[in-house]
Amino acid sequence: MVALSDLASALESYRGRDRLIRTLSYCCQLVGGVLVEQCPARSEVGTRLLALSSQLSHCRIVLRLFDDVAMFVYTKQYGLGAEEEDVFVRCVSILSNLADQLYYPCEHVAWAADAKILHVDSARWWTLSTTLWGLSLLLGVARSLWMVLKLRHRLRNPPEAFTSRLTRGKQRTVETQICSEVLTLLSNLADLANAVHWLPPGVLWAGRFPQWLVGLLGTLSSLLSVYQAGGQANTTP
Repeated sequence: MVALSDLASALESYRGRDRLIRTLSYCCQLVGGVLVEQCPARSEVGTRLLALSSQLSHCRIVLRLFDDVAMFVYTKQYGLGAEEEDVFVRCVSILSNLADQLYYPCEHVAWAADAKILHVDSARWWTLSTTLWGLSLLLGVARSLWMVLKLRHRLRNPPEAFTSRLTRGKQRTVETQICSEVLTLLSNLADLANAVHWLPPGVLWAGRFPQWLVGLLGTLSSLLSVYQAGGQANTTP
């Protein structure tokens, strides 16, 4: 009952619901892709799962039509990152916020073009939105790598020896931060691989992933996101 209550609480929030839809979408794509390619006898089931995955993905696209304001408020609050002490993290975060802010309207135009609401080439807008998403992920990877190196350096070269209980507590805090950054790094790398796959053919490995691999990378990223969200919820007083 506790787990069911936690799930219900998560689904009441937009982010919690989005994580669930994302995870289900990629899981369906993973299983469906495997069935279609490896199990001809169950290819019909696989095709249905791929169709369900596509519909769930489309659901997320429609829901993101309302994300622009929240992203704008976040970008405005962060501003030029005056409260951020690390200059590299500040610059990367500003660029990432800009890429995220531009991503939403580009995706909206692409969606509207597919829905025949706007008479423009949707492929160009999908490419632009995917490029912005990939840029944001790449910046996220750079930020996480920098933070891991910085935190590891702090552990190896502490300002004072870890002798008191307070200092050992700080050490555990830094180790937890490193773990969180590593998980974020892995999640971003998995999404970045898929982002490149969805770019026009000729760009690195664009268009070369089978359905099941896209599903696997997306599922990995989604589960890491769910795990981190659960960990943050458990540590919130």
